[in-house]
Amino acid sequence: MRVLRAAHAAGVERVVLTSSFAAIGYGKRLTRPYAETDWTDASAPDLAAYPKSKTLAERAAWKFVDGEGRGLELTVVNPVGIFGPLLGPDMSASILLIRSMLEGKLPALPRLIFGVVDVRDVAELHLRAMTDPAAAGERFIATAGDFLTMQQIAQALKDRLGPAADKVSTRVLPDWLVRLAARFSATARQAATPELGRTKNASSAKARAMLGWEPRPAAEALAATGESLIRFGLVGAGR
Repeated sequence: MRVLRAAHAAGVERVVLTSSFAAIGYGKRLTRPYAETDWTDASAPDLAAYPKSKTLAERAAWKFVDGEGRGLELTVVNPVGIFGPLLGPDMSASILLIRSMLEGKLPALPRLIFGVVDVRDVAELHLRAMTDPAAAGERFIATAGDFLTMQQIAQALKDRLGPAADKVSTRVLPDWLVRLAARFSATARQAATPELGRTKNASSAKARAMLGWEPRPAAEALAATGESLIRFGLVGAGR
């Protein structure tokens, strides 16, 4: 809110907010792909802090431009899991997941599914959202394509990275075993979320049609992540 108020006071024409798919696709189940008209149910009892915070923050931004900040244009980008090349050793949770796979720290995978998008394509979408007149007042989901299971992500790494991905496992854990292990393991507790075993999907058709956005394939983004981790020496024993 401080940023939006400062932008409005300075006469800024448009703000592009980096929100998240977490503000769209949690707290309720849909049988169709999620779209920009959908919102996470912030009142859902089993909703984690991260999607709740993203939802409340984005809701507050839209409320501001509809009231106190009237005249300020707002465009929102809602990325799924962001992968791709690193700039350095600082890593997000999605990058840490790939590193754990490459290091063989995930001998079996929970049945979790999520979207993949390359960081370079997210950056490009922000530029298009800032400069295209049609983007004013719109939300845009940033996903490279259909959501992937962790097993599909692991297989993409093995297919693209060859021997560098020898430690990557494609074995899948049954849901009941993950929930049982969660009683004793902090790592398993992170996987034993309400999302375990659920299928979901989302579409970036709006960004493609309205802004001409064409993201890289998910497999390319995942391979770039692994190659980048290896290039920076961030994969290996003792790390």
